[in-house]
Amino acid sequence: MILKTKRLILRPPRKSDWKDVVEGVRDVEVTRNLKVVPYPYAKKDAIKWLNTTIKKWRKKEKEDYTFFIELKSEKKVIGATGIHRISKKNGKCSTGSWINKNYWRRGYILEAKIPVLDFIFNKLKLRKVETEAFVENIASNKMSQKLGFKKEGRKRKSIVDLATRKIHDENIYGLFKEEWLKTRPKIIKEVERKILGK
Repeated sequence: MILKTKRLILRPPRKSDWKDVVEGVRDVEVTRNLKVVPYPYAKKDAIKWLNTTIKKWRKKEKEDYTFFIELKSEKKVIGATGIHRISKKNGKCSTGSWINKNYWRRGYILEAKIPVLDFIFNKLKLRKVETEAFVENIASNKMSQKLGFKKEGRKRKSIVDLATRKIHDENIYGLFKEEWLKTRPKIIKEVERKILGK
């Protein structure tokens, strides 16, 4: 399963991706916003995660898709975006992403989310996507809202961040297909502006 955009290839992981993963996740500015990623982050951590993720891709009945975001121009993995906790019974899933700090603010996550959300609603035929963000993670909260997610609540002192050992409140967001269809054209225009450097 491969998804493509103008600048990106979204694909399953390969064991050879470990160097790009370590480069992208070893910065505490990245790991402090991820729930279950240790800091410092080393090769053994990347290999362990890659092995787990590759096994999930091999399952016939998938409950998880983690797409690695490969930048076409550099043939390099710059992040990942996932579809997690897929429940056909309830018609929903969750999603999350990370990106190498060197590639922040260029619209790559927005660009990656277009085919991923299309895949969720059109191919998997799910009715709802959920996501969570630490209250302090301003960028992720803004990203969710920009994509059309609606804030549904807040979990107080919900999680201990593995990287920092701090306890965080989390904002909870949800997105239905009709909300995505309404937001999608705006996201496409914004990504086009990023590609043109505007």
